Amino acid sequence: LLTARQVHGQRVYCLKESLEEDREVDGFDALITNLAGVGLVVQQADCQAVLLFDPRREVIAAVHCGWRGSVLQIVQQVVEVMSDNYGTVAADLQAVISPSLGPCCAEFVNFRGELPEEFQQFMVRDNYFDFWQITRAQLTAAGVVEAHIRTAGRCTCCSDDYFSYRRATRMGSGPTGRNCSVIALL
Repeated sequence: LLTARQVHGQRVYCLKESLEEDREVDGFDALITNLAGVGLVVQQADCQAVLLFDPRREVIAAVHCGWRGSVLQIVQQVVEVMSDNYGTVAADLQAVISPSLGPCCAEFVNFRGELPEEFQQFMVRDNYFDFWQITRAQLTAAGVVEAHIRTAGRCTCCSDDYFSYRRATRMGSGPTGRNCSVIALL
């Protein structure tokens, strides 16, 4: 397994040499490889895991994308890195957006200072945003075909099936666990 100490940034790590044991890289929020038998792992507790698969060139990516990652356009950057380093054509990519904070719970009372103005088109009611749609829009802007994008559509804050930082904070229950998303070439 390849994991990262995620920092809500936009750095991308490309694994090009085989792993003999599990490895964690520091300060990355996206992992890419074309090596079979390696699981790329991201952790989230309301943020999105965006998993990408290029079936033509057999390249995969796992992206940790919270609201800060959306602002930094990390998914678009990952598509560019896949193209530059592996020859990926964005239209070939398959994408999955994990369970994450849904538009029902994605409240940003300070959105004018935190989010770019273009995100306001994704406001579903006062102060609430649809980050699933933001990610879909960013993926399609990068050239991913809309029909190749799947969204789980499950809100981690609403569902007791998932860890949720927002739910834990609202309930005063302290620290929360993390959900894990893994993609691998076999």
